[in-house]
Amino acid sequence: MLSWLSQNLATILITLLLVAIVAAIIIGMVRRSKKIKSSCSGGCATCPYSSCGCNNHKKK
Repeated sequence: MLSWLSQNLATILITLLLVAIVAAIIIGMVRRSKKIKSSCSGGCATCPYSSCGCNNHKKK
């Protein structure tokens, strides 16, 4: 077991590094989407969904 680890140490470290990078990217995307709370950034003139009134719902 120890010899297998020593033979594959570089592969294991690179894999762990890539997993950490992907996890950091996903966590960043989730945090950014929670902060924005909407995929709409305004600018309804260029929005393909502006005719359906997706942003025109008023709370009473």
